[in-house]
Amino acid sequence: MRDDFDELYEKIRKGGIEREDAIFLAGNPLYLFCIADELRRQEKGGVVTYVVNRNINFTNVCVGNCKFCAFGEEKEKGYLLSMDVVLSKVVEAVNNEATEICIQGGLHPDLALADYCGIIESIKSEFDVHIHAFSPMEIYHVARNSGMSEEEVLIGLKRAGLGSIPGTAAEILDDSIREIICPGKIKTDKWVEIIKTAHRLGVPSTATIMYGHIESLEARIDHIFRIREIQKETCGFTEFVPLKFMRRNNELGRMVKREVPFLENAMVHALSRVILHPYCENVQASWVKLGVGEVQKMLYFGVNDLGGTLMEENISRLSGAPAGEYMSPEDFERLIKDAGRTPKRRNTLYELL
Repeated sequence: MRDDFDELYEKIRKGGIEREDAIFLAGNPLYLFCIADELRRQEKGGVVTYVVNRNINFTNVCVGNCKFCAFGEEKEKGYLLSMDVVLSKVVEAVNNEATEICIQGGLHPDLALADYCGIIESIKSEFDVHIHAFSPMEIYHVARNSGMSEEEVLIGLKRAGLGSIPGTAAEILDDSIREIICPGKIKTDKWVEIIKTAHRLGVPSTATIMYGHIESLEARIDHIFRIREIQKETCGFTEFVPLKFMRRNNELGRMVKREVPFLENAMVHALSRVILHPYCENVQASWVKLGVGEVQKMLYFGVNDLGGTLMEENISRLSGAPAGEYMSPEDFERLIKDAGRTPKRRNTLYELL
């Protein structure tokens, strides 16, 4: 047992935590939780943020073979939304005070850069909203379909009006695990390359981890440290979002029999706060993945943001997410106040509104 807790805390406070320190903290959860909550308090005080946004899954047609995705279970019900339908969803979102439109979809075999730019340009020509769209995997797919580099695709999307990208498709940044859970997805180095390219071009992103399947504690910790390395270099991540694996209606869920317990969820969020301090100030918990009751509890384990209203969410829902598809601003405000914190509405880049 270590007797240098004060020294370790000072090391963490200065952003110098190392891998073996994180493993030690995982074995001493009460100490970990106290540090995570203290760092959150120092960085964010009692403020908990959320964004009014809308999620649009514009197609579920996908050439991918990820074992954790239930989109593939509905291939016979494949759809591609028309631009009129997309715009009608944006109208509804703007009428509900949304400042962000999040666009993600399957890897459609017939769509190229012009199609993706067309979606953004149509929205931006009519609405003053931030477009948060297209994961590194989607950017890679568009590049292949268009005979272009990922950098050229990102430049084209930014010119069309792209504001930021979701850092999904990260899953676990360990190729031995990715080979099992998402063998057709980009490798770790390609994900990192696309993220760094986006940041270099002035396109910020979120960062994510998908935990609770076949990965080890060490793999989780290594993943978060990889995110820290990128953030120290680019400062391009707006937030880090742990995403609990949803095991229903997908192939990986038939391999993984256990549910992720509460303390394990708390540990992942707390480790995220501690490892990423002070380089990434925002740790978000997903109410869609955790459910409303449990996401509120994460506010005591280093979390300072609860994500967005969404208004529509198909990917997690199909895999058995416990929450609904929409949380109103009023519900966010009530949930945050009931936890003894101060709710603040933000935009995508964490500017308070």
